[in-house]
Amino acid sequence: MSSTASVASPAARLRALRPDWLSDTKVWRTEVLAGLVVALALIPEAISFSIIAGVDPAIGLFASFTMAVVISVVGGRRAMISAATGAVALVIAPLNREHGFGYLVAAVILAGVFQIALGALGVAKLMRFVPRSVMVGFVNSLAILIFMAQVPEMHGVPWAVYPLVAAGLVLMVFFPKITTVIPAPLVSIVILTVITIAAGIAVPTVGDKGALPSSLPVPGLPDVPFTMDTLTIIAPYAFAMALVGLMESLMTAKLVDEITDTQSNKTRESVGQGIANIVTGFFGGMGGCAMIGQTMINVKVSGARTRLSTFLAGVFLMVLCIVFGPVVSDIPMAALVAVMVMVCFATFDWHSIAPKTLKRMPAGEIAVMAVTVAVVVATHNLAIGVVAGSITAVIIFAKRVAHFAEVTAVTDPDGSTVVYAVTGELFFASSNDLVGQFNYATDPDKVVIDLTAAHIWDASSVAALDAIESKYEQRGKTVEIIGLNELSADLHGKLTGELTSH
Repeated sequence: MSSTASVASPAARLRALRPDWLSDTKVWRTEVLAGLVVALALIPEAISFSIIAGVDPAIGLFASFTMAVVISVVGGRRAMISAATGAVALVIAPLNREHGFGYLVAAVILAGVFQIALGALGVAKLMRFVPRSVMVGFVNSLAILIFMAQVPEMHGVPWAVYPLVAAGLVLMVFFPKITTVIPAPLVSIVILTVITIAAGIAVPTVGDKGALPSSLPVPGLPDVPFTMDTLTIIAPYAFAMALVGLMESLMTAKLVDEITDTQSNKTRESVGQGIANIVTGFFGGMGGCAMIGQTMINVKVSGARTRLSTFLAGVFLMVLCIVFGPVVSDIPMAALVAVMVMVCFATFDWHSIAPKTLKRMPAGEIAVMAVTVAVVVATHNLAIGVVAGSITAVIIFAKRVAHFAEVTAVTDPDGSTVVYAVTGELFFASSNDLVGQFNYATDPDKVVIDLTAAHIWDASSVAALDAIESKYEQRGKTVEIIGLNELSADLHGKLTGELTSH
């Protein structure tokens, strides 16, 4: 190797480690503008979620700032937005109402600790068990919830709101045909704000949602007694928040993986969410998790792909509130409603409900998707819907494969031995029918059960085999089990004869 190559190699490695936005002007511009659009969209959402949690609007805005900034560094999914969310607000609202704000903050910190522990224990690996039909249901129900959240903003409002929303949608549909240098949502927000201010149109604005903070949050400890009683009070809420936050964050990360055709580190994301919530708690925020709506604005609408957009979304949020508070307060809610409605249409998987798709899709898959959507819309909780959909998928799968275990009997020509060949997967669902497929009374004295083409998965299958042997032994007949693979033989050897009392 030449001396020139050896000198150039470290520099080349250094360039490879540099973020894209440092060397690519186009990427840098996309990330900066995306961060600005997301920050504008975060303000009314954070204020609304603060109201749900029963806290001052500044608390939700502080949480969105700290969550976005911290997760941009420690998170495992680039370009994903984390901030104060409705799901977390619903979980901790009763705690704030019954015990006060200090306990809420303490619960946020403890929830972060739980998330770090769950991440370290590998809870993110459970995402592999979420079926595609649940994922589609998650996406579609999310789009429905985002749309439903905009309906109150269009109810009982001045008539001018409706043409403003329509104008915003038209701008976002047609402006990208002119240029994509500037995100269409940002153009729509700016134009509609200028029109309403210049024409003096009286419509609801961001300022009507609540007062924006005028200074940065200050770190401190939660105002609670550090006793076991306090821990007993906050632990259930903290654990529920940790689970809901992780599930929504990991589902969102999986969705972004598919959209961007890249992989993310789910374990790092789990731990990162915990760190972000701990920091948020110490800064007096209400906690949060990944925000699917704002993430879709960032990734799908604005085209962001790096951590810079996430970081700047948090920074711009505080800058907009503290420095440009009066201007931001004048942004018409109609402009932000139009952005979120466009996000709904972009997020919803229209192909999944197309007649052609529904005709080809197995009924079970459609049922799982429908259950996921129905539960999410009914509860307004994405986590509950995902759990319900996954359980439904497991039940349907178990029912489907329960009949895959087949038993075929072949009797020797001399009539002294019968061989039962068992084919398929033996587990709690399929093994229940296994006992009834043997002719205990009429079979010869020697019975061979060949499991070469089968696999034993659980104790229920071992118990079923023990029951079969017992029924033959009661009639004075012997049973020999052959063909067990290594894992099946190991499980059978450990459990046979130990599952029933004698």
